[in-house]
Amino acid sequence: MQVMESFQAEWRHCGMAAAQGGDVVNVMNSTQSAPVVVLPDSAPFSREQRAWLNGYLLGLLAAPPAAAAPEAPVRALRSLAILYGSQTGTAEQLAKRLATEVGKGGFAPRVLELNAHAQVDWTQERVLLLVTSTWGDGDPPDNAVAFWQHLQAETAPRLEQLSFAVLGLGDRNYSDFCGAARKFDERLAQLGARRLLPRVECDTDYETAARAWMTEVTARAAEVAASAGAAPATEVPVAPTHPATPAPGTPVAPAGWSKARPYPARLVTNRRLNGPGSAKDTRHFEIALGDSGLVYEAGDALGVQPTNCPRLVDEILLALHCDGEEAVPLPGGGEASFRQALRENLQITKISGAFLAEFAGRAGDAALSAMLEPGAKAELDQFLHGREIMHLLAAYPRVRFTAAEFAARLPKLQPRLYSISSSPNAHAGEVHLTVAVVRYESHGRAFGGVCSTFLAERATPETPVPVFVHHSPNFRVPRQAEAPMIMIGPGTGIAPFRAFLEERQATGAPGKNWLFFGDQSAATDFLYRAELETLRSQGVLTRLDTAFSRDQAAKIYVQQRLLENAAELWAWLAEGAHVYVCGDAKRMARDVDAALHQVIQTAGGKSPEAAADFVRQLKQDHRYQRDVY
Repeated sequence: MQVMESFQAEWRHCGMAAAQGGDVVNVMNSTQSAPVVVLPDSAPFSREQRAWLNGYLLGLLAAPPAAAAPEAPVRALRSLAILYGSQTGTAEQLAKRLATEVGKGGFAPRVLELNAHAQVDWTQERVLLLVTSTWGDGDPPDNAVAFWQHLQAETAPRLEQLSFAVLGLGDRNYSDFCGAARKFDERLAQLGARRLLPRVECDTDYETAARAWMTEVTARAAEVAASAGAAPATEVPVAPTHPATPAPGTPVAPAGWSKARPYPARLVTNRRLNGPGSAKDTRHFEIALGDSGLVYEAGDALGVQPTNCPRLVDEILLALHCDGEEAVPLPGGGEASFRQALRENLQITKISGAFLAEFAGRAGDAALSAMLEPGAKAELDQFLHGREIMHLLAAYPRVRFTAAEFAARLPKLQPRLYSISSSPNAHAGEVHLTVAVVRYESHGRAFGGVCSTFLAERATPETPVPVFVHHSPNFRVPRQAEAPMIMIGPGTGIAPFRAFLEERQATGAPGKNWLFFGDQSAATDFLYRAELETLRSQGVLTRLDTAFSRDQAAKIYVQQRLLENAAELWAWLAEGAHVYVCGDAKRMARDVDAALHQVIQTAGGKSPEAAADFVRQLKQDHRYQRDVY
């Protein structure tokens, strides 16, 4: 509390200056009574400062007017907290969109990350809307870990007066789908809070479900507030009619290019990064953004909407005895020819549980049906591993679907997100990607990654490559140009750090930069070696430590290099260094996290508990950021 009070005193003057200077984003239209007051991300404050100022300015701007009564009608404002847990920025963007929606319902929303829970008075709060993604095996995102630990503690407050709703974002390819959302939902209920409506869990194609949830939860929150007779926080005039403004942080380019409407860019460079004899095929792609108006920052990701392999499409058509000209329904409405839908609109590789259930029924196969029972998850996972839809069609040639039936049972083909490996200050009008091309053989069939092979094999300078920018506000170079950076990125995890180094060179940032890179062999897999060595000779890259696992009898990985350099790593952390990790979430990121704890214990002289507290503080200060998948 003492820290918060001193912070409030220090920044009150800045908050008023910001309000008077017009730097506050006030989202309001003719149907809104509740302004959504949010400082833009470009404001010269830290995330914690912006979070407090957003709440402070809301109260400042909502103060009863001293002037004559306004001519416009007046509506009541009600307090409401929107908290989010976001690893890549999607949940944060949805939370800000939600703020706009509930503002239309007469609420005064405050948008905070979950780790900022101390700024909420839980004894007084009445409505909580929680939006969260899931990281790893059902874990909360980094900016939600502190809140989860708070809820689990024996001192967690009872919340009988609180009504809440949870929106979860996830990916059904992972075993604990929307695990973090489920944990938050269940724990809040255990603490006595009441659900406004049941938890909603969204897969990667989340837009429709999220939009419906926003509408329903706004209505339910209004019912609860009305039935409780909640007094309005204040009354403010409805603003004159003007076009609605997108919620701050929503990734909308000047031309409106987005996930729903990607820009048809052009692939201008496709270069293999691995040397002859490598077991890997890693590509460097350069994509021209033309007149799109798309803007990005180092740390953002690029969404690429691929098309499916035409050879696989032909195999499916042959197996189903279709010519491809049949009219079929498309996800979200409309129709197209079966061939076009299989190529451009439908996910034709992964076997979903719903598809397998339908297929098992048509095949009359008791063994397939048995694997769908609740207690057979291990057997199901083992069966699905390495199998795709074409495996089923080849193994059961007598199973029949019409074109329309088959198409109706397939989900929408989703875009893939890739960490951008360039700085816009170094490559104007271009965006670069570093992509591992996925190819494999499984159960007697050869397959390839949908998007990686699209870029490597099917996209040409004449082929439109539909793209959009996915902003990652939680993965940025330090605001303080002099702050040191420690970057850990094996394999294609080097992508954002190439962008970070280019950004620091382009802006002349004086901070020290330390990169840990690893792969299989230095001779064939040292990605961007010449560039990195040039940056080191120029002094941009202060230190470069590598770990090539196959160049010696005992495998060496980046986490071992961290432990070997524990003393200097601790010295950098003591200087205020920011730590970044990019790459595999299940193994590498966990091993690196464990190594970081060990470094803090051994070199920092801290107990395991104190080291864990230190890492938690790094995360809360946004000095430990991860882009993992």
